[in-house]
Amino acid sequence: MFKEAQPKRAQAGGPLADPPLWDAMCADPAMPLEPGVARMVTDDQQRWTRTWIYPVLRPVSRVLALVIVALKRLTPVRWTAHRLMDRLCLWFLRRFVSPLAVELLIRHFVIETNLLNFIVRNTDSGIEPVALRPLNLAGLGDRAVIEHDINVYEVLIALDGNRIGPPRTLDFSGLDMPALDPERYRFRLMRLDIQTALCLMNLPFAACLTPDEYRRAVHSMRFDDSILAILADLTGDPTFLRWQNGDLSIRADSNTDVPHAVYRHAVVCEYAHAHLVRLAAKQ
Repeated sequence: MFKEAQPKRAQAGGPLADPPLWDAMCADPAMPLEPGVARMVTDDQQRWTRTWIYPVLRPVSRVLALVIVALKRLTPVRWTAHRLMDRLCLWFLRRFVSPLAVELLIRHFVIETNLLNFIVRNTDSGIEPVALRPLNLAGLGDRAVIEHDINVYEVLIALDGNRIGPPRTLDFSGLDMPALDPERYRFRLMRLDIQTALCLMNLPFAACLTPDEYRRAVHSMRFDDSILAILADLTGDPTFLRWQNGDLSIRADSNTDVPHAVYRHAVVCEYAHAHLVRLAAKQ
């Protein structure tokens, strides 16, 4: 049996002569992710599809999505195909996307719901907690993608006129992460990484939604900075502000690299959720 080569040190007690990239990413002390989650993300990025297919597919996907949306805007009839979009995406995830990437995608839906519910429970929003918490791949159907985006709008609108500040007692309930089923047993023709998968999934989203629905879904990610600011105000912890991107939610952008934005959005949500879990443990 061959032993895995260990990184050599330049000298005794000195720095690594050839430090491993992925280990450094996972060990980064400024990154709040738990080691297991960080390893999931880096393992997904190490797939060959992320290295070879994603760089080519990314610009192609962006151009095609823009063309699809432009053509739909020129069409006088505003038609949608939500059910077809759900079926296409579930079929694609089951046949062409790695179980690890699928698990990360399902996980994001739960993570964002947890963040929104933390805000709902610690403010006078007057609305019920968000119920979207899929446990398996099938849970991503039935308009889950659309509901996922609408939830952000509903929570922010419910906060209109409310003063956001630390409550007397912070309610950290509902930050649990249930066991998720990405259907690992299912035969897959390919095992794409999540970023390559997002490039392809963006096309049926653009085709099956109306231009206004698509813009609303894309713009929901511009509220990340708002969500982070609200979390900072509620907890009194400015750490959340580190992950703001500087995007203005008051400006609608018609030319966005959607797969890249979705990936960054998911990672930022993971950061914020992990930090909330740490704050809950301290309390």
